[in-house]
Amino acid sequence: MFRNVRDFTFGFNCMAEASIRTDSQLLAEGFLTTHWHSLVRTENPVRWTRWMRYAYTRFFNAQYGRAGRFGSKFAFITEIEGYNHLLTALNYVIRQGLHHGISETTFGYPFCSANAYFRKELGQPGYENFRLMPSELRHHSLTRNVRIPERFRMDGNGLLLREDILDTAYVEQIYVSPRNFLYQMNKLTNERVIADQKEEKSDTPIITIDLIEKGIPDFDVQQFLLNEHGSFDGRHMTDLELCRLIDDFYIPSLKGATGHMETIYTCSPQERTRLSAAISRDLERTQNAVTDDKRTLIGQAGLSGKYVTKAQLRRCLVL
Repeated sequence: MFRNVRDFTFGFNCMAEASIRTDSQLLAEGFLTTHWHSLVRTENPVRWTRWMRYAYTRFFNAQYGRAGRFGSKFAFITEIEGYNHLLTALNYVIRQGLHHGISETTFGYPFCSANAYFRKELGQPGYENFRLMPSELRHHSLTRNVRIPERFRMDGNGLLLREDILDTAYVEQIYVSPRNFLYQMNKLTNERVIADQKEEKSDTPIITIDLIEKGIPDFDVQQFLLNEHGSFDGRHMTDLELCRLIDDFYIPSLKGATGHMETIYTCSPQERTRLSAAISRDLERTQNAVTDDKRTLIGQAGLSGKYVTKAQLRRCLVL
């Protein structure tokens, strides 16, 4: 669903647009290449979700030359009531990079709201030092015909500032202090997390990793729990790295200079199968390399020595 940094940027901006248009308050979010999570205080979660999905689908289809519905038919929506329910949900959503084994710490993953809270207390640079996007260029990073008020600032890369979109003050009240926030970002999931929720008088579901993540590709709750302990494999190529390898190296090599947009979606099933064979062959050649072998496209991309799973390769090739 998100093949590069621009996709992530536009995805967050679509989420911001949905929040502004529906007068909702976005509390937390986390984007992965295959899905996204968000916590929103809203009167109409279905309308909020439909706007977000519709806006991003229009962008993605135009960007990659595809048509039709994008993603699963239905979104998972659940109501949250109770302090411990909300705290647990916040922890899960914010810690996306850690749970999925993409980063060693919560704060090392850029496509989530982890670094938006307690910025001053945790030594984060102030947004006033950011290079902002000129007003006349903002529309390039927003849905067509949607105007976002100037008070919602946009950085030089086209990303609306999380500080302006998220209700960080409310979330910081939930965590109480920077010290507790750091503790929550590093705590291990255990039975106490469920017990605390059961003690609350709430008719909403108990928030667990299984509830939030069930149904996503490659879901393995035990691996998620291992990742909380710091199980991080830097040799595993991320989806973002693999998509860059496919989109910027292998597709141009296959298609050549055709004079029009070529994406994985404009490749035929046979061409995608050929790409899969070529990438698999080059991965075998470079998996034990200690330096980048420039004779392969993987080496030219600076990814020698990394590996991918078969399911991951099929997913990124849309097979």
